[in-house]
Amino acid sequence: MFEQDHSLLRKRMVAEQMRARGLSDARVLAALEKVPRHRFVKPGDEGLAYEDYPLPIGSGQTISQPYIVALMTELLQLRGPERVLEIGAGSGYQTAVLAELCGTVSAVERFPELADRARRLLADLGYGNVEIVVGDGTLGHPEAAPYDAILVTAAAPRIAAPWIEQLADGGRLVLPVGERWRQTLTRVTKRGADLGTESFGAVVFVPLIGEHGWEA
Repeated sequence: MFEQDHSLLRKRMVAEQMRARGLSDARVLAALEKVPRHRFVKPGDEGLAYEDYPLPIGSGQTISQPYIVALMTELLQLRGPERVLEIGAGSGYQTAVLAELCGTVSAVERFPELADRARRLLADLGYGNVEIVVGDGTLGHPEAAPYDAILVTAAAPRIAAPWIEQLADGGRLVLPVGERWRQTLTRVTKRGADLGTESFGAVVFVPLIGEHGWEA
């Protein structure tokens, strides 16, 4: 499929899956229209890249459906200069979307093979404001903290203390939290010692494995 066809598919994806369902942040929608999602799926799945469902990317992980990527990104309320932490880089698609919208992105991935692929692809696409590190995402990435926003892209049983510690005052944490097979999409806003929480509906993500997550 020609690149022009992919561009048209991205525009249709944004119009039908995002604008039609109430998402309205112009910067987020522009990022979704720009980032070539078909580059981040498994070979052979390129024709499915702009459909509204998750796809397997190997190592038992998935690339989230485009609507959820857009929704979670919009909930972060990014304006441009922020330092962002992503937990669960996967194939790097969400990382690329974030990189379009903020100053720097640090992304933690548990599987070295996924991290290596994401690192190479993001570099090939010219994203110089991203670092991919291999590690336990439930511990965050203290080396680059504090973060203005943290996005968790796997299901957490609870809000891990290291994320709150590494979140700047006024920062936002967006994550699916709850049971292993059903969670609530949640936004936490840190205001001094207080944490404000908001809920945005039921979701299902792959489980987050780690010290403050689920057992493998």
